[in-house]
Amino acid sequence: MGVASHADMQGALSNSAVPAPLIDSRDRWGNQTSITEFILLGFGDLPELQVLLFLLFLVIYIATVAGNILIIVLVVTDQHLHSPMYFFLGNLACLETCYSSTILPRMMAGPLTGDRTISLNGCVTQFYFVGSLIATECLLLSVMSYDRYLAICNPMRYATRMSHRSYLKLTGGCWIGGFLGNSINMLSISQLIFCGPNCIDHLFCDLIPLVKLSCNDPHLMEMVTFTLSLLFSLVPFLLTLISYICIIATILRIPSTTGRRKAFSTCSSHLIVVSIYYSTLLTVYMFPTTDILSDFKKVLSVAYTVLTPLVNPLIYSLRSKEVQEALRKACRKLMFGPC
Repeated sequence: MGVASHADMQGALSNSAVPAPLIDSRDRWGNQTSITEFILLGFGDLPELQVLLFLLFLVIYIATVAGNILIIVLVVTDQHLHSPMYFFLGNLACLETCYSSTILPRMMAGPLTGDRTISLNGCVTQFYFVGSLIATECLLLSVMSYDRYLAICNPMRYATRMSHRSYLKLTGGCWIGGFLGNSINMLSISQLIFCGPNCIDHLFCDLIPLVKLSCNDPHLMEMVTFTLSLLFSLVPFLLTLISYICIIATILRIPSTTGRRKAFSTCSSHLIVVSIYYSTLLTVYMFPTTDILSDFKKVLSVAYTVLTPLVNPLIYSLRSKEVQEALRKACRKLMFGPC
């Protein structure tokens, strides 16, 4: 997409039927006008389902926050869960809570009030936190797979390699790396000029829709985005894949069926979470967006931004005996008091 001409911009503005308050009339960029607000279309093309969508998103948000906070409380309060694996799980639950709180309240506001506008600053801020949390989750999932690799493939070295200091550094590196890495995208986004149209056909403010709406030459931005996508999504995915190839190869060499089942049970929950998350994320960001794939990608975006944070606590609590036991003890304390 090249730099748009003045005539093309004027045509785009007239065709989009943007209300007057959404356009900044001050002539900032020569003869161009600058957009100060966007319209998040979301599922606005389904007016008959707006009430149902609001109720659905509300239930999902409450369940997601409650489930992930429960995981955090169990990890913090139960001594049996004070291990690297559950420390990473607690951080993942914290990340998913922040993730949902960044996206779902805005998604609920549209169907509830009918107002789908979001300011330019609000849109860029949402993009920054969503992108940073996605990058952090990719890094954290790869660290969790490395933890399982050490526990199954190198159990004799696990205690020394995954010491208290080591897993604190790994976790801090995931959070800092994710937010610092997306700051580069933020610097690029801040240089973009938006002069119309201002309709974002997506559920939230994401990088690709924003770049498509800008009047700048997108080639540099696309190169930066592609590089960061490789660094923060594809590379962690490949590291996770390599870890699990080694894990599965080690499990298959265990002679007893009971031993294989026990070894696989320690990493099966994480493997399920990784499979769901990356299958949707890579499909959205690695395949080109066309008119045919646009609605399909919108649905997939719901999967990794809404459904994954919801099902993660369920997957870990249902498949982890330690989490189940911690939950039972917490329920007994609430019902009968401390013993």
